Amino acid sequence: MQQNSPSAVVIGDALIDEIHDAGGVRELVGGAALNVAVGLRRLGVPTTLIAMVGDDEAGAHIREYLSDHQVQLIESVAPHGSSRAVVQRDANGEPTYVFNEAAQRRSIRYGEEARQALQAADLAVISCFPFDVPGEVDAVADALAGVRVAIDPNPRSGMLSDRDEFVRGFERLVAGAAIVKVGADDAALLYDGDLTKLRVRLRALGAEAVLATAGSDGAVLESDAGLLEAPIATLPGPIVDTVGAGDATLSAVAEGLVGARPEVAGEWQKLLDRAMDVAAATCRAEGGLLRTPESLDAGDRGVRGS
Repeated sequence: MQQNSPSAVVIGDALIDEIHDAGGVRELVGGAALNVAVGLRRLGVPTTLIAMVGDDEAGAHIREYLSDHQVQLIESVAPHGSSRAVVQRDANGEPTYVFNEAAQRRSIRYGEEARQALQAADLAVISCFPFDVPGEVDAVADALAGVRVAIDPNPRSGMLSDRDEFVRGFERLVAGAAIVKVGADDAALLYDGDLTKLRVRLRALGAEAVLATAGSDGAVLESDAGLLEAPIATLPGPIVDTVGAGDATLSAVAEGLVGARPEVAGEWQKLLDRAMDVAAATCRAEGGLLRTPESLDAGDRGVRGS
């Protein structure tokens, strides 16, 4: 009898990005967790997203987008409708976000369908989760009992209500995590800004591996196999949009962990280098939709993310 391919479940946010810039106003389906879920699926991993989606027009767009990308959605009730982020870009293209009430008060519940999906998955990925709400952390910790986990805290200042509580909630889940991804922005918003010190802290808390990304300075991955580094990848064409680069990095790393258990330095280095290539390709088009160098060669360059 043929066995099913190893699968992943992603827990976190799904929303509409309402983008305002010199080109006008437009809407893209987004959210860090949604981007990771779609990215994993584009990399060939059967993936389910557990997220809060409203019964409204925005929710219909989110559901259609996930269906188009063959990502299964397990919904939590959204009493305040679908989440939305108003994104303003400055002259350098850097975004600032203002989140609606639904995004700020997001909540996820884990019914029987969600728990079955988690127990069947080879990896669960958490991104942009409300770690500053103790009840949410209690619920996800219970649902994830015995499940292999990858974590990206991905805090957003516009959704962060209590920094100290967020750190406590996030660090509750770090021990035993297969990998924890953090970036320079996370270190600045949650800690003292020292990304190296944060990486060491997370390893000491029990993370099996820590991936620390620093934008144009590349990334460092630390595990029992040692400390590995990778610069940002160089690809043809201009950088169009850095939004989604971190999500693409996490997707590529998670894809390398589904059905696999890297142990030696060479296996981790291959995974890290591939993640840098995927992140660079994703930056060659607008929106958070994951691209690979191969997809760009096949004509995917410049196609929007929704």
